[in-house]
Amino acid sequence: MVEENNNMLLGVRDKPPAVNWVLLAIQHVCAMFGATILVPIVVNTTAGADVLSIPVALVTSGIGTLIYLLCTRGRSPVYLGSSFAFIAPMVAGYALAGKGSVFTALMIVGLLYFAISCIIRVSGKAWINKLLPPVIVGPMIMVIGLSLAPTAISEIGLDLPVIPLENLIVALVAFLTTAFLAVRGKGILRVIPFLIGIIAGYIVAAALGMVDFSQTLAANVIEIPKFYLPFMHYDLNFAAILTIVPIALVTIVEHIGDHKVLSEIIGRDLIEDPGLDRTLMGDGIATFCAALLGGPANTTYGENTSVVGMTRVASVYVIGLAAIIAIIFAFSGHLTALLTAIPAPVLGGISVLLYGFICVNGLKILIQNQVDFNNTKNVVVVATMLVLGLGGATLALAYGDLSLAMSGMSLAAIVGIVLNLAIPEEKHEWVCFRSSINYS
Repeated sequence: MVEENNNMLLGVRDKPPAVNWVLLAIQHVCAMFGATILVPIVVNTTAGADVLSIPVALVTSGIGTLIYLLCTRGRSPVYLGSSFAFIAPMVAGYALAGKGSVFTALMIVGLLYFAISCIIRVSGKAWINKLLPPVIVGPMIMVIGLSLAPTAISEIGLDLPVIPLENLIVALVAFLTTAFLAVRGKGILRVIPFLIGIIAGYIVAAALGMVDFSQTLAANVIEIPKFYLPFMHYDLNFAAILTIVPIALVTIVEHIGDHKVLSEIIGRDLIEDPGLDRTLMGDGIATFCAALLGGPANTTYGENTSVVGMTRVASVYVIGLAAIIAIIFAFSGHLTALLTAIPAPVLGGISVLLYGFICVNGLKILIQNQVDFNNTKNVVVVATMLVLGLGGATLALAYGDLSLAMSGMSLAAIVGIVLNLAIPEEKHEWVCFRSSINYS
């Protein structure tokens, strides 16, 4: 089969030689690893409890990717990993109703993806652009990043009256390493700056005596991840659902954007072939299965798309092997213990950049799509969303024993969509004035 882009070294359905196959797959694992494990680490640190499991996150990312490849008939070289968009909603959902409610809500997110994919298959995809234009998506992403900012500050200790010197040193090492590689890194190092930043900060923290390796030494070589048992540990809580599920609107847009970027790289419109209905279906089933096992929601990974572009290798066989390797890694007890022992200042140092990058990506959407802020309607929509999303707004409704609550990002997203649909477009009336000035 001849692939559409002749500049690719390996096309979507090309299989590399055995040794290259393994090396290329490990490279993709490196690209996804930092972000995928970071989500459960940040959620657990922020919530102050073991909400998510790192090994389960790795397993579900691998399983989710394989599901996606099946749903897209091996026509789209995409890797799925843990979604950052759901970090704050998961923490809020846990505070409202516990772990079981979080995973139930994430399962509903997967079902929502599936339902939308079915609707697109029947009616087309034009309505999504109307529901989620850039003026909605941009602020939603900005709120996601900025709402997480206090977590980074707290992890470093910058909210304390006196910050411990070792905290500052470790955070600076992690921050500067990540920043340098993001700007000046070459090859694979530029693709995985957060992973390298974690490693550098970890080493310095260990040298300063901030890391407890006792659990690592006591760990078994092989350990079974702590999965949730299907349909046994779940709670249906409407407040948690309203907190978490609306964020799916953001990740759907992220999904579409990543596929458009990858389409440019491989020279084939993935929105048309295999089709947005199939890609969303794969993402949705993957997220449902992840939540079913106690893992975070899945999403398409731009990091791995970057690897495809840089290496010019688009083989789904490479992506599939990367997914299998991620699953194998999850059963390493020593690896899990090492990751669990990462000090909070290390995470805080890289999170300053990570959350900032998320916010800036939202701003880029507004700029790249030339959202007109001379249009008062756009100003009203964006301003309202930012204030509600960042101001800690909560809307609670109660009727008898039934209570519903929306807060933060969820409330901002829903209100923004309603305002954008309800407010009529501005009508500009041009008035001509006759000048009385004589220029002669």
